[in-house]
Amino acid sequence: VDQGETLVLLGRSGSGKTTTMKLINRLIDPTAGTVQVEGKRTVDWDPIRLRRRIGYVIQEIGLFPHLTVEENIGVVPRLENWPAERIKERARALLTLVGLDADRFAARFPRELSGGQRQRIGVARALAADPPVILLDEPFGALDPITRREIQREFKTLQQELKKTMIFVTHDIAEAFVLGTRIALLKDGQLILLDEPQALLHSQHPEARAFAECFNDAQGS
Repeated sequence: VDQGETLVLLGRSGSGKTTTMKLINRLIDPTAGTVQVEGKRTVDWDPIRLRRRIGYVIQEIGLFPHLTVEENIGVVPRLENWPAERIKERARALLTLVGLDADRFAARFPRELSGGQRQRIGVARALAADPPVILLDEPFGALDPITRREIQREFKTLQQELKKTMIFVTHDIAEAFVLGTRIALLKDGQLILLDEPQALLHSQHPEARAFAECFNDAQGS
């Protein structure tokens, strides 16, 4: 994965997308070959240290219900022993970055937020300790179509500004085309294609053609 790019892992359910993510942040170890993060094998990293170097955004978001928005964003910085004032400043800056008014939202609890707002907080929390790598596992899949498209556009702008290395899991080819610098198409644990989005539309592999047809149908509608 190139530094600063958004690599989209695209594939059907069971193709190996989430397993690949778990290999990167060492929730599972490889049985063969190696996975390297920042030039170092994942099995040589302390798992906790590694995970604090990687932001993680998931569909369920996983905000702590008993913590305010500001406290949720500050979870990893607190574990890293950041001073309280620095955590507060970082949380407020990130709220602004993801399009939320810090004065309005910092003291709210997750139950007081809409789905789209909670997802924005999930992205902000992943960015809190300024990790070099962000993993996103179908983060927008539970949102309604309109909110999903809005957040995709905002996320694209955010990525262009931050230039973080991001690995984004989805089974939605339209989302892959909006967000991906390159697409890695997976099927049954195998890498079918690794290239820029347009290359998928011209691939003759049956799986690539199946996704290309879905994309063309969506564009036609």
